[in-house]
Amino acid sequence: MSLSRPRTRPARVPAEPARPRPPASLDPAVLPDHDLDTEAGYERLGFVDLDLSGRRAEAVEFTQCRMRHTTLAGTTLSRARLTDCLVESGDWANLRMPSATLLRVRAADSRMTGFALVDAVACDVVFEACRMDLSGWRFTRFTAVRFEGCNLTGADFTGADLGGAAFVGCDLTGARFDNATMTGTRFRDCVLLDVAGVTNWRGAVVEAADLIQLAHVFAAALGVRIAPEP
Repeated sequence: MSLSRPRTRPARVPAEPARPRPPASLDPAVLPDHDLDTEAGYERLGFVDLDLSGRRAEAVEFTQCRMRHTTLAGTTLSRARLTDCLVESGDWANLRMPSATLLRVRAADSRMTGFALVDAVACDVVFEACRMDLSGWRFTRFTAVRFEGCNLTGADFTGADLGGAAFVGCDLTGARFDNATMTGTRFRDCVLLDVAGVTNWRGAVVEAADLIQLAHVFAAALGVRIAPEP
């Protein structure tokens, strides 16, 4: 009688994020007509060089909108929804979006220090060349999400479901992954120094070159002492 090897479940591969589908032409957003109000809907608008910082609103919806050189710094948008939106060279520093939904969104070349997307849903989203240090993603679910060339130093992914996320060329120094779900999460060409919560990385896929950086982190988590070279 031959003994069959136990079957291993292959790791999930994050799907390629679907592209946003904004219309070819957009009406310009102007203030105060298109200022942020609770339960307001903004559709097919171009937000260019606008200052929307320091606002507070709930259940705001942006559909097929484009934001360029627009600031939402220090704003709080609870339960917001962004669908088919493009963000270019924006200032989202310390923007708070608790319980929000991002669907087919692309943010590029934007300042997002302290950005917080907590207890939220991100599906078909790309963050490219964004400064996202000290950003917060606690308990957020990621499906087909890619971080590419982003500064994510000190980012907090505690309790997040990262199975559908990929990190490419990102600096994740000091990032936290405590109690995160990581089966299928991909890391490639990333800086992974001093990351926390590596005991939750079961099922993650890490490039061989990146794994070398994690040697000391894994050793510390397992209580293994690495002897210095003679």
